Amino acid sequence: MKFQTALLNKKRDGMIPVIPDIKCVSPEHGDLLRGRCPVESAQSLKEAGAPVMSVVTENKNFGGSVTLLRDIATATGLPILRKDFITAPDDLKISLDHGASAILLMCATQTEQSLARLYESALDLGLEALVETHTIAEMQLARQLGATLVGINNRDITRLERDDGTVENTCRLAEFAPKDAVLISESGIHTPEDARRAIQAGADAVLVGTALWQATEMAALYKQLCGGGGGGA
Repeated sequence: MKFQTALLNKKRDGMIPVIPDIKCVSPEHGDLLRGRCPVESAQSLKEAGAPVMSVVTENKNFGGSVTLLRDIATATGLPILRKDFITAPDDLKISLDHGASAILLMCATQTEQSLARLYESALDLGLEALVETHTIAEMQLARQLGATLVGINNRDITRLERDDGTVENTCRLAEFAPKDAVLISESGIHTPEDARRAIQAGADAVLVGTALWQATEMAALYKQLCGGGGGGA
């Protein structure tokens, strides 16, 4: 199943599609795993209702790897988004070979020409491309590409998300998104209220990482974010 399709199916079921972000380290908060196995955590989140997964493969700052990507893709069987600083065509083939269904392309780290080139190359390989924006200028670039899967990062990736960005950035940018694109609000989402505000602003789905890893009960918070009840975080 396509990444976008899985999200929209969840939305049609009346739930907020929440993409769990599997990352081992936060540049701001340090070790997120705290002894937990990321693959087992991903399986638990699938059981809690996750329709897709995001896996951070960048190693230096986030402690990820393409091996982790492959292991989670194999273990869950879900459509997987590879999150990394993808800059070269070889990265696309590596993503596909390790089980990714979609890849992240960040406007903030690309020239207009390189972004367009990687976007078309990804589509040619059968990968979906999530074009990530943080500013109105970057959203205009996503519109020029005709991107059908667009992310609004509420935090600044060029600062390795050490800023205090909130869902307000989604509220500010959503109206400028390409028409009919599947819109994802990323990062800075901590509570069910944050998730609802992103959806009310125009997002179709939300991507949540650190808040899940810091929760006392990860699966319970996941269900709350989706609107499915559950215990406290």
